[in-house]
Amino acid sequence: MLRLHHSWLCFRSWLAGMLSVLLGLVPSASSNISTSRPNILLLMADDLGIGDIGCYGNNTMRTPNIDRLAEDGVKLTQHISAASLCTPSRAAFLTGRYPVRSGMVSSIGYRVLQWTGASGGLPTNETTFAKILKEKGYATGLIGKWHLGLNCESASDHCHHPLHHGFDHFYGMPFSLMGDCAHWELSEKRVNLEKKLNFLFQVLALVALTLVAGKLTHLIPVSWTPVIWSALWAVLLLAGSYFVGALIVHADCLLMRNHTITEQPMRFQKTTPLILQEVASFLKRNKHGPFLLFVSFLHVHIPLITMENFLGKSLHGLYGDNVEEMDWMVGQILDTLDMEGLTNSTLIYFTSDHGGSLENQLGRTQYGGWNGIYKGGKGMGGWEGGIRVPGIFRWPGVLPAGQVIGKPTSLMDVFPTVVQLAGGEVPQDRVIDGQDLLPLLLGTAQHSDHEFLMHYCEGFLHAARWHQRDRTTWKVHFVTPVFQPEGAGACYGRKVCPCFGEKVLHHDPPLLFDLSRDPSETHVLTPASEPVFYQVMERVQRAVREHQRTLSPVPLQLDRLGNIWRPWLQPCCGPFPLCWCLREDGPQ
Repeated sequence: MLRLHHSWLCFRSWLAGMLSVLLGLVPSASSNISTSRPNILLLMADDLGIGDIGCYGNNTMRTPNIDRLAEDGVKLTQHISAASLCTPSRAAFLTGRYPVRSGMVSSIGYRVLQWTGASGGLPTNETTFAKILKEKGYATGLIGKWHLGLNCESASDHCHHPLHHGFDHFYGMPFSLMGDCAHWELSEKRVNLEKKLNFLFQVLALVALTLVAGKLTHLIPVSWTPVIWSALWAVLLLAGSYFVGALIVHADCLLMRNHTITEQPMRFQKTTPLILQEVASFLKRNKHGPFLLFVSFLHVHIPLITMENFLGKSLHGLYGDNVEEMDWMVGQILDTLDMEGLTNSTLIYFTSDHGGSLENQLGRTQYGGWNGIYKGGKGMGGWEGGIRVPGIFRWPGVLPAGQVIGKPTSLMDVFPTVVQLAGGEVPQDRVIDGQDLLPLLLGTAQHSDHEFLMHYCEGFLHAARWHQRDRTTWKVHFVTPVFQPEGAGACYGRKVCPCFGEKVLHHDPPLLFDLSRDPSETHVLTPASEPVFYQVMERVQRAVREHQRTLSPVPLQLDRLGNIWRPWLQPCCGPFPLCWCLREDGPQ
């Protein structure tokens, strides 16, 4: 019955689109698409591995709706994220620029924004595609995850808020879903903070006991004042170790509508229906267009919050359940487009912010994604598994259905592509690293405009890719992480692999791979096995030098000063620290 209903919706939408073309109300595929100004719907998963989707080779995970997008549109098989973690990757996606240009990187290991109440974030002088499309008359909305900062100087200045970066409407998390939101054993910061607070408590408790003993035995001539203060601080630290988990839940796990907190902390059983309700409402309000809607899924990041009717349904445990629920959400959104008659006038794009997490593992249970044949995963700046992501475009009647493109493309390419489709102009006052994808998607160009792509880990260049037209794609690794334990394919025992220090290897000469023949990066090429080894190295290193000359010094938003919790920046829907509210009642 559901299949019949969906078929009727698709037929109705197709018929409406064909009648419009015949009547000349919308341009046909042969028309000048630069005048069509389509609606734009961007769908981004969080931590999804490229190998988790059926159309990218997974035959045990059910993703029929995402697969349908690929069948009806264009699938990119060498689609590259500008970073292997969410904050820098999303900054690059929105601005079309490597995150090192905007300062959305760190040099000390703080690789993403750590707190909602931190001062770092996407700088106000950066231009997002949302800002340009808004100026061109688009209704612009962001629903879901932001994780690009909130406040600068006070708890309400919202200097980094989505509404200050071109979006008319925002509903979602200003931060990110985390294992700590559900008090998971897989913890981003709670467990580490508890350990530090417990250690400090033990030190101060020992100091207090030592002073008391010295005072009573007259061995240490000291007043009672330092004894009392050290004991008081020890008690406070002990209390902090018990309550830090609750602090994180209230500080970071919240929902906002525009500038107003609606849930603090979140009710996870309602979150997915709320997101879908908000998407449907935006599409219905703006169906006369044009609109830009960025749906930034909370799926499939831990703690893998999944509705009851999807639990236990997949072959891959809780992670698989969560992936299949997200695919169902994609289907619900596509159905809304059909029902509102928006299918043929809407360009849809689906991707993930980076590769799946291999280290999200407890015992023998995997809570992170699968990156298919590609080596490495989330957090690894150079290996393909951390940066090669799904990339699917669908625009019925304009883009050829079933097309597969294997040339190098980037998430940064979305910026110039949607800007030019909307009739805007790509900024000329800064370097834009993305390239317009439309000629490649339409089939009017045979090659990607990316000759070189740089692969950063924080602010450190780990690798570079050279697309040598009509021949191959080379990959050069300057730095790689040391996997733990030895021989493993990830940095188990850590949250992510490091970018610098003793746990990375600097290669001299660099490692060379031919991705066209060896996409899994298993066969290192040497001067003995590759006749053009030195020519490739010289050309790539020259490109790196040319790229580095285009970089300008900027403040690093993710370094310590911008990435620590500041109570006065903490968003709170009551008098701090009583941050609790429920201002909207969601679907029943």
